[in-house]
Amino acid sequence: MSTVRSLWASLSTLAWRVRVFVGLLIGLRRHDFRAARTWVNTMYPGMPRRTRWMRFVQWSLGQMWCEIPNSLRSCSFATPVSRTPIWLADGNPLENHPWADDPHAALPEQAHVVVIGAGFTGGALAYHWARRTAGGSEQNMVVLDMGEAASGASGRNEGLVVMGRYCHMVYKTVLDHFDTRGMFGAPAERRQLARQFAIVYCRAAYRNGNLVEETVRNEGFNCDYARQGWVQARDADQQQMLAEAVQMAVETGTNDWISITPEEVERRTGMRVTHNAGFSVAAASFHPAKWVWSLLRKALESGTVSFYSRTRVSQVEDAGEEYLVQTSRGTIRARHVVNATESYTPLLHPQFHDRILPTQTQAASGTGGPEALRPHVGISGTRGFFGRHGVRVMAGSDATRIPDREAGRIQPSRFITKFLLGEMKRYFGDSRYQVTHEWSGTVSYTPDEFPIVGSIDGKRQHIVAGMAGSGTAVSFNAGRCIVNRILDRTDEPDDYPPEYFSPMRLLDPEHHQWPQIEHPI
Repeated sequence: MSTVRSLWASLSTLAWRVRVFVGLLIGLRRHDFRAARTWVNTMYPGMPRRTRWMRFVQWSLGQMWCEIPNSLRSCSFATPVSRTPIWLADGNPLENHPWADDPHAALPEQAHVVVIGAGFTGGALAYHWARRTAGGSEQNMVVLDMGEAASGASGRNEGLVVMGRYCHMVYKTVLDHFDTRGMFGAPAERRQLARQFAIVYCRAAYRNGNLVEETVRNEGFNCDYARQGWVQARDADQQQMLAEAVQMAVETGTNDWISITPEEVERRTGMRVTHNAGFSVAAASFHPAKWVWSLLRKALESGTVSFYSRTRVSQVEDAGEEYLVQTSRGTIRARHVVNATESYTPLLHPQFHDRILPTQTQAASGTGGPEALRPHVGISGTRGFFGRHGVRVMAGSDATRIPDREAGRIQPSRFITKFLLGEMKRYFGDSRYQVTHEWSGTVSYTPDEFPIVGSIDGKRQHIVAGMAGSGTAVSFNAGRCIVNRILDRTDEPDDYPPEYFSPMRLLDPEHHQWPQIEHPI
């Protein structure tokens, strides 16, 4: 009898694996194949192309036959699964602003500044402008968004205020770019300049993080802010690089980045790992959409900032002393324009094609999940991220370039979501979990994975973009600096020197004024 039960159990398990395997194959979509290229390159760097793909196919078959079916035994998907990000699921207090309250509202014909985009950067610009121009100033700012406030990448992310990409990571991406382009002659000069880029980036990001915390506290913003750091798992083959990164942090004074033991990882996050992990000490968690809404609502109180949602900008025309900002609701004449458009930038400014690279990430959220998973802390495995937000548990991954025209589309991969369920089980143990929300967002990368902050025309049209998935590390401080430049204020530090952050670094590298190389190493 026991033999029959054992045979029946084996046949049942086999049927389940076949069912899941076939379902995964049938469910593959175009983005899955694009994402596969990304994963091949990141999982097996330095290997010959043929070897990389053979290793990836072997790994994928293991996932499809073993890991994913095992995890789906205790996981399910709601019917239907909502494509609304959890940050936007409870409604938007600025929806259809200002027409929800005033159906007869109209765009102004004139503005001192027009900001295109009402996400992290647009909200930051509005807030800093309001603080510096309140009290009857005639210098008005108009913020436009083609959707709703925080409806783009700012409302579709992990929900972390990051210190950014740690010093060694910035150093590597910038150095790889210099090496690939054969820039700056001697390797020692390239290494030193990449090091300078990394230090400047980190200093700006650290000030950004502190400014965010000060603003949340001083303004009393209700955005679920908690500063408990961000843990990033590292495999055995990544331990040497982790040690190098920590050593560079010590040498450069960018000491947010440290190494912690597996025991400390579990204590802080509930995640079980077998090797040391990286830890960003000063990172925080928050509700990203509430942060943007808080900034905009505070700005609107000043009388010098106005906001118009559902207003698509189709063109910015240089008319000499003014810019003509052409929108779906009319034209605004502006003295200054700030593009807070991130991944949408190439659609509005074609010169940024292949310089600002729209990149899709995705996340899923649901009820249940591992009890061990701690709230209010950033948690990253080697191929995904996790988080607990109230009764909801989130998992996400991917960083795949998409065509410019697909920026902002919600097109998550169900295959990646199911893979993440397996990763969640691997790190936190088995648990009952139901996926209720699944979405994607589009961030932007630059070829050197270093942001651009500055003028795009040498006049009065500015941009903040290319933040490489670390928008909360750049946007608030960058918005402050752009506002100060427009107002000719020099009483505060400017953390985005043009020699490092100017768009000309990408648009015209031959004539860009690069930083002085200090002491080649």
